[in-house]
Order: sequence, then structure tokens, then C-alpha cells
Amino acid sequence: MRRLLPLTIITAAVAVFAGLAVARRQRRIAAVAPELRHPQLMVPMSLRSDSSLQTGRRLIDALSKQAGKLIADGVDVRTEMVPTDGGDPPVRALVYEPSGRVGPSAGLLWIHGGGLVMGRPEMNHELCSRIAKELSIVVVSVDYRLAPEDPFPAGLDDCVTTLAWMHEQADALGLDTGRVAVGGGSAGGGLAACLAQVATDRGDLPVRFQLLQYPMLDDRTPLRDTDALLWTNTSNDYAWTAYLNHPPREHEGRPYASASRRVDFRGLPAAWIGVGDIDLFHDECVDYAERLEAAGVPVRFDVVAGMYHGAEAIRPDAPATAGFIDGMLSALASGLEVERAVA
Repeated sequence: MRRLLPLTIITAAVAVFAGLAVARRQRRIAAVAPELRHPQLMVPMSLRSDSSLQTGRRLIDALSKQAGKLIADGVDVRTEMVPTDGGDPPVRALVYEPSGRVGPSAGLLWIHGGGLVMGRPEMNHELCSRIAKELSIVVVSVDYRLAPEDPFPAGLDDCVTTLAWMHEQADALGLDTGRVAVGGGSAGGGLAACLAQVATDRGDLPVRFQLLQYPMLDDRTPLRDTDALLWTNTSNDYAWTAYLNHPPREHEGRPYASASRRVDFRGLPAAWIGVGDIDLFHDECVDYAERLEAAGVPVRFDVVAGMYHGAEAIRPDAPATAGFIDGMLSALASGLEVERAVA
């Protein structure tokens, strides 16, 4: 008969592992800039299952319902249903237009974050309306399909469809098709990078600039022994598995499945990439920026010391996060050659 371990030994082992986990988290928090620290950072949070995904989605939906209060004054927001080919459902998009905009103006296609498995465009009401107002441009935020219900390439296809619609409807939108940027945060930043690649390869959807806010670029990161606060490698593994429809692996042969898989970076649009130095995506952002630069693509790369993933949502008024967003908007204004009005 197999001998069972005494309960006291099991309890002691659990206590040791729990203590090590707390110690690891405390070390990570010690690396956070003091102005960005928050009690929430002590609570372990990761996507591990479909049930935790549904909990995360409900939380984002609740926050998105409140986000309408954050729309900048003087900015109108309307919903457009973008038609698709091939029987796919129309793509919902939010269009932000500031009062007094003189068309045709520059424009931005914005793609929300959420790990490719969560999120909705309303969560970025404040940012998108601010961009529209300060740069006096039209901003289109796309409600792309999410994994695991709709894995790759569904979400990217929706972004391509919306970019094509912006070009086709340029007159109605008051859009200068020679000054169109694509951008996004986190997973949206990764999709924006892939979208810039698609547009470059197609040649009929000009993109002037790519705005990549701590982008999710490399599906191989879950294979590495690394971790971080808020967006953990456990969440990253779950999200990439859902999106790719298979666990992350060294080989991925499908073009545009992951931005970092691209070999030839020549001819891609100029870029701004911003990330914190303790963000899970820091190393893949460094690699992407270096490869763009090596290919002759103009790149501005901003790294914020002691900043974790999505810090501006936790500490929006901290000088570090406020400066990060300010630098992002300034880079977009420069990339689109527009004047920026700062309140």
C-alpha cells in the first residue's frame, strides 16, 4: 500500500511555495517606480481558463459602460457598421470626430487591447477622443472579433477590412489617405504592427505611421522563462493559444500571425514604440525596434523605467504615465505632420 505524506509535511510544503511566490512578487514590485506602485499589484491575476476569461470580459464590459463619461468635450462619437466580403459579419467601428475639424485631415485606425481575447473599443473612449481633439483628426476604433471564439486570422481580417473602408470612404470621412496611421495598445499594438505589414505587402492601403503602445508582438514569449506584473506570461500563454488555435511553439508558418515572425522589415511605415522596462513585452519591443531600424525604417523608441504593463490605467495621474501618453501623442502628431493643440 502506498504510504501517504503526513499532513504536516504537505502543509509545510504549501507554505514554502506560497512564501516563494510572495517573495517573487515583492521583488517585482520593488522594481516598480515609486509613483506607479499600487496595492492592486500585490494581487496575483492571470488568465488561466475560460472561466477566468469570462470574468475578465465582464470586468472590461462594466468599465467600458462607464467610459462614456470620459469622452473629451467637443468630440462627437458615432457607430459605423463596416461591410465585409465572404459572408463575415459587418465590423462595428466607433468614429471620433472633433468639432471644427477641417477636412480632409489625417486619420488614425486605433485597435484596442485585451490580449486578443478581451476588450471593446469603448474602453479607449478617453484616449481616442483626446487624440481626435488634440490633433484635430478623425479616429476610427475597430471592434474586431476575439479569440477563442474567432481565432486568427479573424481579428486581423476585421482590422484590414476597416482600414480598406477608411480609404474607400475617404471623402465621406474627410480623410487624407496619404496621412493615415494605424495604432493600438498591447494586443491592439501587435495587430497594428501586423496590419502595417499587410498594408505594405498589398500596396493599395497606404499607411503613413504606426503607433505601437507596449505592443504584443511575439508569440514565442510564453516559451521563455520570464514573467511580469499585471499581464503575466501565464495570461500571455493562454491568450496566444486562444488566438493561434494551438499552444505557442517555435515554428509558426502563417504570415501575419505574429508581427515578430516577419523577416523583411524594409518598406514598413515609420513607427513609435513605447513600453516600460519591466513590462513582459519589453524585450520583444526592443527586438522589433532594432529590426525596424536596421531595415532603414524611422523609429522612435520610448522606454519608461519602472513601468509595468498598462500602468496608465492604474496610475493615470502619475508623471511617468502622463509623460508616456504625452510622448505618444507628440510622436503621432509628428508622424502625421499635424499641429497638436494641448489643453
